[in-house]
Amino acid sequence: MSRIPAPVELPVALTIAGSDSGGGAGIQADLKTMEAHGVFGTSVVTSVTAQNTRGVEGAFTLPVAEVEAQCSAVLSDFDVRAVKTGMLAEAPVVRSVTEQVSGLDVPVVIDPVMVAASGDPLLDSDGQDAYEELIEHATLVTPNADEAEVLTGTKPVNEESARTAGEKLLEQGADAALMKGGHVPDEDVRDVLVTADGVETFIHDRVETDATHGSGCTLASAIAARLAQGDVLRESVAGATAFMERAVRYHLNVGEGPGSVHHLVELRNEADRDSTAEAVERVVQSFVERDVSALVPEVGMNIVGATPSAESVGETAAVEGRITRTLSGVKPNRGVRFGASSHVARFLLSAREFDPALRFAVNCRFDEDVEAALSTLNGEISEFDRESEPEDVKEQEGSTMQWGAKRAFESASGTPVAIIDRGEVGKEAIVKLLATDTEELQRRAFAVLSTLES
Repeated sequence: MSRIPAPVELPVALTIAGSDSGGGAGIQADLKTMEAHGVFGTSVVTSVTAQNTRGVEGAFTLPVAEVEAQCSAVLSDFDVRAVKTGMLAEAPVVRSVTEQVSGLDVPVVIDPVMVAASGDPLLDSDGQDAYEELIEHATLVTPNADEAEVLTGTKPVNEESARTAGEKLLEQGADAALMKGGHVPDEDVRDVLVTADGVETFIHDRVETDATHGSGCTLASAIAARLAQGDVLRESVAGATAFMERAVRYHLNVGEGPGSVHHLVELRNEADRDSTAEAVERVVQSFVERDVSALVPEVGMNIVGATPSAESVGETAAVEGRITRTLSGVKPNRGVRFGASSHVARFLLSAREFDPALRFAVNCRFDEDVEAALSTLNGEISEFDRESEPEDVKEQEGSTMQWGAKRAFESASGTPVAIIDRGEVGKEAIVKLLATDTEELQRRAFAVLSTLES
């Protein structure tokens, strides 16, 4: 049987960069990131490196003629909507790439790759000097602190010096500069966007990990991909920096070194939504069949499942309207959907800050009998006391769950299997069971229930 084709049209972006045999940075990172952002990635290889998660063991720069041949092949055939440059290795390549992009009327993102995350040099001194002319054609330059110092003579150590360095890049001809804050010592990561219209700082929590291999390449590629889709610069930078926070937190544990950023993290997280919702539905069904009415609190019960890289309530599946007691047992008020829980979902997300492997939670009623039944669980029981909750926390909507989870985990020696909230006036006492998978959640809930029934 002959079938009619159904072609898909995607915007095209071009990366001009070096190859990373370790797969975490360079051309490999660029193409993965572009594909993850819904963009068809084309490539021009400037250099072939022998590297892995531990460092660079060797590099070979391709002849300029070969670089130009690749550029000609791509640009003569594809409707390229954005260009991203990475490792250019040597001055002749930098000058050649400058000629290639100078005639293009598309956004050009320049990631001035000069030193690998491992500290190995990736650009010679003549190449650094040649960057001045390339920057004149940049829609955006994305240097880290060390690269900014080489290009401008100013090393960003705070937002003020980052602005100064960014303004110097604008004076060199760039339309905008994103001064990356990953290498700047601070509690948060502050990426400073400097344009002719002013300065904006994008602040994200710092993830305490050394697994940042490929972060610069991935960020620049994410911005270029968004520009290729027609997004304006500010939204492209905002979206890409938020994407990078997740890509670093849920990094890939590969190689014997620190590991690599997760280029497909959002794509994989989105793909896991259906299986997460189905897992919650199975737990709901098992609770109905087992009749867990003895565990249902007055406010109702909810079962929450988080996608593997969940960072927001909208990425948690739960029962809409909760599970309530009936004359014949328990019943979910409606179906399972994402964003249906607020209270339990926020608590689970807060718990994941201490143990990201946790993916499921359920809230149960709490009294002396339940407390006694909890002692039969194989694991640590922790709690928090609302009487010690600071007034400024109480005044912030939704912040109690974050504060409570923090107190409970800090007082435990490991990850608790259950966390008790003894409540206060107007707040029902609750215990939340936590688990990494649904089978574990069911075992713990049914163990408590069986003890109560006996």
